[in-house]
Amino acid sequence: MKVGTQNYSFELNSKLSELKALNQHLIAFGRNIGLSEISISEINICLDELFTNIVSYGFKGDLEHKIKFTIKVDTNILAVSIEDDGVPFNPLEKKAVELPADVTSAKIGGLGIHITRELMDKICYERKRGKNKLTLNKIIQENRAPSA
Repeated sequence: MKVGTQNYSFELNSKLSELKALNQHLIAFGRNIGLSEISISEINICLDELFTNIVSYGFKGDLEHKIKFTIKVDTNILAVSIEDDGVPFNPLEKKAVELPADVTSAKIGGLGIHITRELMDKICYERKRGKNKLTLNKIIQENRAPSA
């Protein structure tokens, strides 16, 4: 993994069709800094879930909005901030979901925030100047080959 501090920012339109671009940005940045494929996948799952929720539920009306992503890496901590001007929503205030006993009794939806809490090491939310800002922190390891 490349050492030191690295920053990367980009904006996406509030359209679900932007999910592919989100994935491409994350993969390119992750590979550039030597992030493991497992870490890239875990972060991608979280960002996919959160972006989908923001686009699907975060805005009133049909106006297009920008969602800003900032990725910062400092030594072994990767922080991803997601900023939007949607309706105020703190996902950390959402109650933990009850996991289904088996797949057949599972309901569609509602697990995205739970998954994000499980895959990330720290999550912070703040509302400032009319914007939601969610920051996800993940402790990252060097890209190593799996043990045999």
